[in-house]
Amino acid sequence: MVNNFLNDVKNKLIISCQALPDEPLHSSFIMARMARAAKQAGAAAIRANSVVDIQAIQDETGLPMIGIAKVDYPDSPVYITPTMKEMRAIAATGVAVVACQVTGQKRPHDEQLSDIVTQFRQEFPDTLLMADTDTFENAQVADQLGFDMIGTTMRGYTPASEGLNIADDDFAYLKQLLEFTKTPIVVEGRIDTPTKMRRALDLGAHTVVVGSAITRPLVIATEFMKALPK
Repeated sequence: MVNNFLNDVKNKLIISCQALPDEPLHSSFIMARMARAAKQAGAAAIRANSVVDIQAIQDETGLPMIGIAKVDYPDSPVYITPTMKEMRAIAATGVAVVACQVTGQKRPHDEQLSDIVTQFRQEFPDTLLMADTDTFENAQVADQLGFDMIGTTMRGYTPASEGLNIADDDFAYLKQLLEFTKTPIVVEGRIDTPTKMRRALDLGAHTVVVGSAITRPLVIATEFMKALPK
């Protein structure tokens, strides 16, 4: 199998269609319809969470996908496709890309990221790997381990990157990544306007993932509520 994902998404938009169990739209049926809307708008690919949502979206859209599984373990803060068990389950759906958290934190069951990558490559040689990173140091680790794509997904969401934003200082962090590696950079996280998306692409990002600003109406509505007169 030839995986054309990187070509398919270059300079295009990936839309993330996710809803956690405590959110009003948590439903594989709803996420599939959300993905259909994303496809009609012109999205090049979809990012989705959980085997059931991925399968429903595959059936609904046929678009290439980045798959993840958000799972909490009591012995680790790593929750995006955190163990080999989740990596296998997501890859088995046939997604083009499996993304996992690469934030330098202790993984569940003391699994080692390097071991996971080696095992995954043996079992799923045709599936691309994306690293959801938070800092330059962890992006370097992902690069050294041979990830096919490096995402900015976790920037601002870990103790090491708390308060930071990928768009700060005219995407200074993105520029740093682009100078460091030729591995495709996926800009994801707090891209909440078309202008920010376009700026990231103009600077050299391979592709951009947008989620909350498009597919999470509770988040969108909350921002409007904050702007009401007191």
